[in-house]
Amino acid sequence: MAACVLRSWGILSTVNKFSSKHILRVLGAELNSRHEANRRRLQCSTCGLLNGQQKRFMSSRNRAEGKVLETVGVFEAPKQNGKYETGQLFLHSVFGYRGIVLFPWHARLYDRDIAPPVSDSKPETPGAHGSKEVKGKTHTYYQVLIDTRDCPHISQRSQTEAVTFLANHDDSRALYAIPGLDYVSHEDILPYNSTDQVPIQHELFERFLVFNPSKVPPFVARDTLCAWQEKNHPWLELSDVHRETTENIRVTVIPFYMGMREAQNSHVYWWRYCIRLENMGSEVVQLRERHWRIFSLSGTLETVRGRGVVGREPVLSKEQPAFQYSSHVSLQAPSGHMWGTFRIERTDGSHFDVRIPPFSLESNKDDKSPPAGYNW
Repeated sequence: MAACVLRSWGILSTVNKFSSKHILRVLGAELNSRHEANRRRLQCSTCGLLNGQQKRFMSSRNRAEGKVLETVGVFEAPKQNGKYETGQLFLHSVFGYRGIVLFPWHARLYDRDIAPPVSDSKPETPGAHGSKEVKGKTHTYYQVLIDTRDCPHISQRSQTEAVTFLANHDDSRALYAIPGLDYVSHEDILPYNSTDQVPIQHELFERFLVFNPSKVPPFVARDTLCAWQEKNHPWLELSDVHRETTENIRVTVIPFYMGMREAQNSHVYWWRYCIRLENMGSEVVQLRERHWRIFSLSGTLETVRGRGVVGREPVLSKEQPAFQYSSHVSLQAPSGHMWGTFRIERTDGSHFDVRIPPFSLESNKDDKSPPAGYNW
């Protein structure tokens, strides 16, 4: 059976297309500002449908009364093998936003939750975080555009993701961002199709993609997208992903090299790192503190402690299990590595530390010139 993708002011759901009567009943449902009332009204009176996946896409953000669900498109079967092509529309399986695939990346995933074979394992020195050897495996990620209409509805669960670049001028600390660009893993994508020729609202959508009904998917790359990808490849490329779970809290880290700038007769190397925290259990917890250790090839070891992350202390619950953010780090050396912990608080006031998997900060030594900002 086909499945309709429905949206009403940030509330997402899926319904099996049993009949036109079913669809009319759901589309005619009025929504009020209370989440539980929304939940009841989204349940079809014909078949009583409100499955687990439907709940997964519901948002508890309040909206004005009297709104009705709007059809976005029709779900497709997720790909178990192969990759999604440029122009594939999707819903994010964790954050629920609408997006479109620009191009894929093949990254090495270092998953510390997967134990190495007994013959390959080495004893880990007590207290030596990151000494366990982890072998990477190839995993597909995608560069995507986020529909700007959905950004306000995910702001409590994620920053509005952006790709940051070094500025063109000499200020070594000056950065600027292109909002609404994200990196998503293959399993994050719930593909759908739409008859709308401009299904995603983003300032780069029509610069990068053009509608071609003879193609599948019907949105193909313009020359500007190909040129932008080629020129900015070293600063966009996703190469390593690191993952580790502690007491049902999974932390995923993706580092990106941004380039080098000269400042006061020294070289300053910049990296961006994206972190996602996911609550894989049922207990409600809250992130309270961060503790970082940053080692530079120059021999320095820096410790950073602080409340929360990016000014937030996110709550991770069964209803909203994930939080994602990006930050930056600079070193006066071409490489280094980072590791640390997040202090997590339970509802009873007790705490535990969640490990941040160690990850390398490597520069692109073969690149003769640093990035010159946002290149077309």
